[in-house]
Amino acid sequence: MPATLLDGKALAQTMRAEIARRASDFARTHGRKPGLAAVLVGDNPASEVYVRNKRKACQEVGLESWLHRLPEAATQSELLDLVARLNADRAVHGILVQLPLPKQIREDAVVRAVSPLKDVDGFGPENLGLLVAGHPRYLPCTPFGIQQLLVRNGVNLDGEHVVIVGRSNIVGKPLALILMQKAPGANATVTVCHSRSRDLQDITRHADVVVVAIGTAHFLKADMVRPGAVVVDVGINKVDGKVVGDVDFDAVQHVASAITPVPGGVGPMTITMLLHNTVEAARLQAGA
Repeated sequence: MPATLLDGKALAQTMRAEIARRASDFARTHGRKPGLAAVLVGDNPASEVYVRNKRKACQEVGLESWLHRLPEAATQSELLDLVARLNADRAVHGILVQLPLPKQIREDAVVRAVSPLKDVDGFGPENLGLLVAGHPRYLPCTPFGIQQLLVRNGVNLDGEHVVIVGRSNIVGKPLALILMQKAPGANATVTVCHSRSRDLQDITRHADVVVVAIGTAHFLKADMVRPGAVVVDVGINKVDGKVVGDVDFDAVQHVASAITPVPGGVGPMTITMLLHNTVEAARLQAGA
């Protein structure tokens, strides 16, 4: 019997309706909408699509949004000056600097420059440090979306063994931190694997939940999954013009009890959690 689909599109719609209500309440109380400023440097086609989708999502839930463009040849100082102006702008509650950046700009310097209260991506050192300490302010959007996709579909994480394949700063590491929290929807036992992990198949086959974010098409095969496990595919790859994930979906769906599709699984949840964090940022900055 094929696995149950963990439908990120459907859940994102439900959660965005909740976010829209909270945004409306904020605007009614404070006289302004929660606001997200996006910064795009250069003309990377993928980044253009991502930013356009994020701005459209802001409009749909009643958030204010602005797009600030800098040319491909912009210097690091120019970008840092723009970030400083956005930090000081009280109408801007969240700042999103779209990555990747041109090679002449150090990403870590830009991430550190964003005010921690406006770091709605949750990538800055202060917000990551709060997460490590067990007092999170904003959770990084993709890991947060994965957690919500599991919890809101009734997947119990309490005491379960979650294996994460991939140790990136965007997905693997922060997801491990989220799922280890002493909190509802967490309390998992987490193993993080990577390219140097030995006997990876043996590790994944002992997991109750497997999350794959390794950037290799069809990496996770059916024989790497314990029957009845839950599988979350974070990968986005192009194969013969088709978008596919890091999981061999056609085979794994007959072994797993639940699985995310690609596209339509984790992707819609990432933008949804960015909207959530922006409303939360507005609330915190208003002292609510």
